[in-house]
Parts: sequence; structure tokens; C-alpha cells
Amino acid sequence: MNPSTHTRPSRTAPVTAALLSFVSLAALAACGGQPAEGAGDSPPPATRTTRFTENGVTVTLSVSDWHASQGTLTAVFTPEVKGFHLYSADLPPNGIEGVGRPTAMAVTGALKAQGRLTAAADVRSISVPGVDAPVPVYPDGPVTTTLPVRADAGGDATVLFGYASCSTRDGCTIPVSDHPVHLRITGDGPAFDAAP
Repeated sequence: MNPSTHTRPSRTAPVTAALLSFVSLAALAACGGQPAEGAGDSPPPATRTTRFTENGVTVTLSVSDWHASQGTLTAVFTPEVKGFHLYSADLPPNGIEGVGRPTAMAVTGALKAQGRLTAAADVRSISVPGVDAPVPVYPDGPVTTTLPVRADAGGDATVLFGYASCSTRDGCTIPVSDHPVHLRITGDGPAFDAAP
């Protein structure tokens, strides 16, 4: 038997088959996703987000930093039209001399507030014709607010929003009062109702 014709084909076929198997497995693993570094660590808590638009403002609500039945609600109020502002969260419920409505977020049901609503924006005062006192507003554009919350138990909860947007040039939109966003509190944390 001639060794040159016998040895080469018998070694090439298994090596080629093994190489093809390895490449196929690598491709499947890449498609299926490899475990991330630190995969043995527990994953960070999920952040859930929902949004709605009413009377010229889009509100984006998210739950973050959820640990041991506590977390933070973050709401970003974004006027749809450039040049519109929102009123301070510290504005009285009926405004100043009837002008304006406070930017508000409150919780009911299975969620309880753990502090006051705070905004990541400086308040400035504007003069409104016919109103003697200055009116506190946030700068034009989006305003991010946060509210620390806790869940005493599982069940249903509702976040209620209030706000009004105005422009010194174009006037005001109709105020929003107690716009509800519903959540369900489970062992995995809060989850928003599916959009209709």
C-alpha cells in the first residue's frame, strides 16, 4: 500500500469536519448571545417606562433603583412646542391669582410617597399681565422630576399627574389634573399596564 495516498485523505476529512463543527457552534453561540462578564452576578433591577401625551405635553414615566420594595419614580414633562414652560411644583394648587397649575405627581394604592417631588430645574419668576405677584416657572423645555416611593404590599397602584404649559407669546394650554397611570406591584417590582 502506498502511504502517500492513504495517510493524507484519512487525516483531512476528520480535521475538516471538526473545523466545520467548531465554526457552526461558534456561530450558534454568537446568535444566541454569550453570557456577559459577571453573568454569575444577579442582574440589576429592571427599569420600566411608559408615556402619555395630553394638552401639549408628553410625560415619560419610569421606575428605577427598585430594591427591597423601594425605588424612584422619574417623570420627564416635555412641552410639544418650543418656547413653552411648566409651572413650579411649589405653585399653590389653584395657581397664583388663578394663573398656572403646579407640576405634580402623586401616588395612590399599593405605592406610597417617601418624600417630596423634586425637579432637576431651577425655578425663575415671570410677570403675568393682570397678576400682581410673580409666578414661579421652570425654564422653557423639558423638566425632569423625581419622587421616592415604597410598596407596602403587592397590588394595584396609580400615579396621578397634574401640570399646565404656557408660553409668554402663545398663551397657555388647558391644565391637566389627576391624569392616571396604572401600575401593578408584584414580587418582581412595579410594571405598567399594557398600552390599549
